[in-house]
Amino acid sequence: MPLTADAVAAQQVQERLKALQQLVHEIEKKRQQSEQGILTLQRYSQDDQSGQSSQKMKSLYKMAIAQTEQEEEVIRKALQKITEIRNIKNERRIQSKIASNKESIRKGIWIKMLTSSAQTLPLYVGKIGEKPPPLCGAVPADPNFISRVGDMVAALVKDSEDGDNCILAEVVSYNPTTGKYEIDDILKEQNQKGRHVLSRRRVIPLPLMRANPETDPQALFPQGTLVMALFPQTTCFYKAIVNKPPATHTDEYELLFEDKTYPEGYSPPHYVVQRYVIAYKQKNKQTTT
Repeated sequence: MPLTADAVAAQQVQERLKALQQLVHEIEKKRQQSEQGILTLQRYSQDDQSGQSSQKMKSLYKMAIAQTEQEEEVIRKALQKITEIRNIKNERRIQSKIASNKESIRKGIWIKMLTSSAQTLPLYVGKIGEKPPPLCGAVPADPNFISRVGDMVAALVKDSEDGDNCILAEVVSYNPTTGKYEIDDILKEQNQKGRHVLSRRRVIPLPLMRANPETDPQALFPQGTLVMALFPQTTCFYKAIVNKPPATHTDEYELLFEDKTYPEGYSPPHYVVQRYVIAYKQKNKQTTT
């Protein structure tokens, strides 16, 4: 009897979890080897104060570097397995959504899920000299980038009163002939018109990776930058100014949202994760889909 789609996905996840477990044990072994190599190098350096055995020092340095690189390689393999697990689960979620054509998830639960997903977005860890890739933190997408089915995006949709509203949405399909996306408002059940057909310029890809401020600060919006950000506990993007960028890879942006009800024109600080902070895009009442 053939396996169901859920069973196949579960089997794929279990295979990767098993591989991940083995990699975690291997990481620990490599870490111990790296630490031992560094300790040996330190002891030898302290004992050889005259520096006469430079060849031996070079050899120990090379060994320590090689051991560290081996540890790094295994860690990257483990991170890849985690990414594969996330992708399998997301693909199964998309398939389930298509099959049932509905999701009975309340707004509060959706918000929590979206926040959790953003907080656990893969962290970019580049090698020495590598630049953060497109859609890492504040790095924009390539001009020809096409979001995949199931990707979360910021979408500029028409509003009869305000011109355009920028909402959090999910890609349903993309038509390369017309150059248009079909997207669903993430809160489709709560809205009258949940599905929209929009041109590429009205669909803004969200970051696919978090940037590490300690290693790649250039991949983050600096203080004073005008941005669009998801207002906390909502699914709409609004204009804001970066008050403080993240200081560590677990930090959020501290933002001041534009708000005319306050004398200075901006709200008190709010905190928003990297995934939901994008470059500011001017709303245009005359823009068509």
